[in-house]
Amino acid sequence: MAEDFYKILGVEKTATTQEIKKAYRKLALKYHPDKNPGDKAAEEKFREVSEAYEVLSNDEKRAKYDQFGHAAFTQGGMGGAGAGGGYGGFHDPFDIFREVFGGGGGGGAAFYDFFGGGGGRGQPDPDAPERGSDIKVEIGVTLEEAYKGTSKTIRYNRIVDCATCKGTGSKDGKGGRKVCPKCKGSGHVYMAQGPIRFSQPCPECGGTGTVVENPCPDCNGSGRQKARNEVKIDIPAGVYTGARLRKVGAGNAGYNGGQYGNLYVVIYVSQHDRFERDGNDLYCAVNVKFTLAALGGQIEIDTLAGKAILKVPAGTQPGTSLRMKGLGMPDLRNKNSKGDLYVRIDIEVPKKLSSDQRKKLEEFAVLCGDDNNKGTSSSSEPFYKKFF
Repeated sequence: MAEDFYKILGVEKTATTQEIKKAYRKLALKYHPDKNPGDKAAEEKFREVSEAYEVLSNDEKRAKYDQFGHAAFTQGGMGGAGAGGGYGGFHDPFDIFREVFGGGGGGGAAFYDFFGGGGGRGQPDPDAPERGSDIKVEIGVTLEEAYKGTSKTIRYNRIVDCATCKGTGSKDGKGGRKVCPKCKGSGHVYMAQGPIRFSQPCPECGGTGTVVENPCPDCNGSGRQKARNEVKIDIPAGVYTGARLRKVGAGNAGYNGGQYGNLYVVIYVSQHDRFERDGNDLYCAVNVKFTLAALGGQIEIDTLAGKAILKVPAGTQPGTSLRMKGLGMPDLRNKNSKGDLYVRIDIEVPKKLSSDQRKKLEEFAVLCGDDNNKGTSSSSEPFYKKFF
């Protein structure tokens, strides 16, 4: 059974948002992989505390967790898993670390500075601007679009700074907050249903513990509003299912004037009715007449790059795979490289023969020593049946 998120962070269920953040900061610094190189246990603990913080720092997720526990985020759980299932967000603990600490935590100089090596910075101000959350959307493209590259216009909902108060939340645009009178700064209120008593985020302050003294009438003091957004995304050639594109600053607005999050676009390439894809290589099948397979020759076939000539060697057997170099998918990371196209040869057997065709075929059977009518063949089957 999964460990309780409150226990993982070492806080009470009545902990405020700031107390949860403070606990996460302490544990994240303690168990960060860069501070514990090669320690798998520390790495797993870092992932756990990041996952716990991801849920408990979000008012909506925390409310579901308080009511249903882990079942709220499992597939088909009582609380609903949301798009994509799971805990409803990006499960990269380093992304969460960078969001909380303002850019460090991914290794290198920025993280070195956090531990005093580059200037001895102290703990971040709890009331400092916070970066907005990221948004994930999924779009589908055809195999042809993935081959050539394309552009897509994406329309989605996001949270933006209130245009009236410029994100300050106050009517005069100057900010100014006070302790929430409803929850007395705890960020939570308690409800009772019979013998059961449970907490939920304060509806007055949204779980922050503070409210704006002179709230903006358009955003009710939140400093943020929902808005419909539209962005154009350039999808590069060679993109594959699961590829993730990023649009910086196209996510949700931050708190206290913090920067916007990012928009992540996850690509899904639809199945094609003719080509199958394996990495950068493509596979297809073509029918050729048995005479062409026996004598050799060339045929014109359709590829994603257009018409192309396929050379069929003499004596090609059914099921043979012929490679057409460079006619596969472009490499997403190397524009000068492409995969190959593999063409499986299927033999086309005529269903009806004219009298002249049958006569010539029987003569050919005799020449091959496979005259089934006279029983001179070494096999009881005619040559064309053995061939196929």
